[in-house]
Amino acid sequence: MAFNGTWKVDRNDNYDKFMEQMGINVMKRKLAEHDNLKVTIEQTGDKFHIKESSTFRTKDIDFTLGVQFDYTMADGTELSGMWEMEGDVLKGKFTRKDNNKVLTTTRALVGGELVQSYNYEGVDAKRTFKKQ
Repeated sequence: MAFNGTWKVDRNDNYDKFMEQMGINVMKRKLAEHDNLKVTIEQTGDKFHIKESSTFRTKDIDFTLGVQFDYTMADGTELSGMWEMEGDVLKGKFTRKDNNKVLTTTRALVGGELVQSYNYEGVDAKRTFKKQ
């Protein structure tokens, strides 16, 4: 339950290159770098409710650890996959519906910050969030 709370994006590392590798056009990438994303996480046992709020959209996501679900990214990319908990780290593995390529992501608490790391086709990136 350590993830519970509201987290606001503070900084990005290699996020533009990651989005480029995902095939997101330059205009959407520039907007995404300044999306003011806030993520509210509510965990109850193995069930999660996530609310993503940004300049562009608000989305509610409900999932259960180890259970596959569908997700649509802000740019419209459709994915299917699941989150699992390994120790204190949330690990997600999602397959794109348009090309069957895999996006992996993790969420971990590091020094009081929420660090979300991504890997797609050999490109790594991360977004670091501060608790509100």
